[in-house]
Amino acid sequence: MHFYRKILPKRLPLQLWTRRQLCSKLPEEAKEPPPANVVRVRFAPSPTGFMHLGGLRTALFNYLFARSRGGKFILRIEDTDQERLVEGAQERIYEDLRWAGIEPDESPWNGGEYGPYVQSARYEVYKREVRKLMEDGRAYHCFCSERRLDLLRKEAVRLRQVPKYDNKCRHLTPGQIAERLAKNDKFCIRFKVAPKADDFHDLIYGKIVYFLAQNEGDPVIIKSDGFPTYHFANVVDDHYMRITHVLRGVEWQISTPKHIQMFEAFGWRPPQYAHLPLVMNPNGSKLSKRQGDVQLDYYRRMGIFPQALLNFITQSGGGFDRDLVEVTGVQMADLIGHFDIKKINAHSSRLNPDLLKQCNREEIAHQLKHCPEKAAALVQEVIRMVRAEYKDNLKQLDLDEKHVRAVLDWSVTRIDAIQDLVKGKLSFLWVLPKGARDRNVDGDTLAVLAKNLAAEWVPTFTKADLSRFLKAFAERNQLAFDVLMKSLRSCLSGLDEGPGVAEMMEILGRDKTLERMLIAAKKR
Repeated sequence: MHFYRKILPKRLPLQLWTRRQLCSKLPEEAKEPPPANVVRVRFAPSPTGFMHLGGLRTALFNYLFARSRGGKFILRIEDTDQERLVEGAQERIYEDLRWAGIEPDESPWNGGEYGPYVQSARYEVYKREVRKLMEDGRAYHCFCSERRLDLLRKEAVRLRQVPKYDNKCRHLTPGQIAERLAKNDKFCIRFKVAPKADDFHDLIYGKIVYFLAQNEGDPVIIKSDGFPTYHFANVVDDHYMRITHVLRGVEWQISTPKHIQMFEAFGWRPPQYAHLPLVMNPNGSKLSKRQGDVQLDYYRRMGIFPQALLNFITQSGGGFDRDLVEVTGVQMADLIGHFDIKKINAHSSRLNPDLLKQCNREEIAHQLKHCPEKAAALVQEVIRMVRAEYKDNLKQLDLDEKHVRAVLDWSVTRIDAIQDLVKGKLSFLWVLPKGARDRNVDGDTLAVLAKNLAAEWVPTFTKADLSRFLKAFAERNQLAFDVLMKSLRSCLSGLDEGPGVAEMMEILGRDKTLERMLIAAKKR
């Protein structure tokens, strides 16, 4: 049974009930509000899909705004759209935020004073509050069928007008309402929009003016299935969760006058609003929850580090001084310390995939240079990935931790993610050659070459110096240069292709190069 019908008498319209009968006191009404100067913001996603970069940017900016002002960051799950819920999405949202280092102060998982933090657990609150609006004459039953609403939409399109509800049921008498309720007719509940110009100050866009009554009909606040709409639940929850500032996507800007009218209808003070510009795909299209390549799990699997992803999205839409944007290795504390809502741009921005690669390289370099624990974890992660990738060659793997760390140090300017280190052309880093197939250069010559390299005849063990040295060695020993390179490639990697020999030697380093050359020399 529809829960609004269940709590009402069948033959008496809701408007005729007294406030004492309608408004049972719930805990929210008795709770002490937080101090007036405490900033409280919320990230309120709908679990109708998985979080993408646009959602992450909204969560991050709310988090930074709260932290930079000593406030609280609340995670609220808005699951009123029951038909579109995606299984597992609610839990994934929380996991994604924690992975990104955005820890909520209050949420369905760690609780808080102003919960529940899932809207489907707050029905009693919505029931109580819609009663207040109906008794005050600011909300009413609407019995219009979907067919009638569809005809209104089609007629508006035919006349080249903006489709909107004509507010027909606003004018039903108490007797007509009671008669329809007695028949168990299907209904929703709508909010009466006030006929006035609506304006508010957007913390990013400035003064916004919108004539709500002229552009829209009375909005539904309780759907025919008994669930509150986003607009109604959003307002009620923001009030009872003591939200002081709402930072959300600019697509909600047109709804803000509607929300402010609802706050005013209750006699509540609305929060301050800031609408964030859109984050677009590189081709200018909008991001989508169902777009796999912008979901957070996609970046995790790509090997993108959380801080790299945060640094990437902070460069889409402003919020910081340019000086910070250009600094490498930016961390969460830096973002908190430099975040300024006044510096957020009022125009949309496109994602730049190359910038993400740069941010990830910078984060790898930062961990290796400044975070011993994270550097050690990186070494272990590379070892794990190598073992998983080359599980059929476990006895031939070269996974000395010193070697792995040396490879990581070499790779920071050359790879986009540590997964790149286990790709085919770099397998020589980890898999020792099974045998020297090429015997065009004898073992004695290889031993002499190794001795020269050990004696540090090469000024620096770099690609450029090694190339010059190898060419000179080939000339002195009357060897064809390409024959020497082929033989060295064989004893160093056992592969027919890959990086150049000099570069391969630089990657392996002096010790590993000599080790492999001497092993090959003994086998010839």
